[in-house]
Amino acid sequence: MLKKISIWLTAFVMLTACGQNHSQTVDPNSSDPTKDGKHFGAIITPDDAIPYSDVMAKMESVDSLNMKVMGVVHEVCQMKGCWMTLVTDKPDYPEMRVTFKDYAFFMPKDLSGKKVVIDGYAYVDETSVDMLRHYAEDAGKSEEEIKAITEPKKEVSFEASGVVIVD
Repeated sequence: MLKKISIWLTAFVMLTACGQNHSQTVDPNSSDPTKDGKHFGAIITPDDAIPYSDVMAKMESVDSLNMKVMGVVHEVCQMKGCWMTLVTDKPDYPEMRVTFKDYAFFMPKDLSGKKVVIDGYAYVDETSVDMLRHYAEDAGKSEEEIKAITEPKKEVSFEASGVVIVD
């Protein structure tokens, strides 16, 4: 009996924790940057951010590096806003997947096309086929597009501790 109670209690705690809403109340007239709808996670400024197009050159001889990066959002997870991808106007430059430190904050789902600055660390990672398919599903890709993913992908990823929307 005690075992059943423990299992139910554990399930309840997990469901409650997963269902928490991390959204913030937006007040564009607020002087508090945590409520302006432009700052997420740690409060950061755009100062000293490098363009996303310079990230690969900085990552040539290291596997991770703290940095502040400016880029344009291409996609945002349409399930929760728990990841996004950045792009640059350079042709054939890969997207960079951005996740958020400790899963502590989420981005607006309608952020595509906006310029942002992210602060955290970039790292080289190989993303498995299963995870790539999961991301494609979160992005609302078709079943055919998801099934077409058959190879892992080595890419530069980013874990952001703070994000600010700059336009």
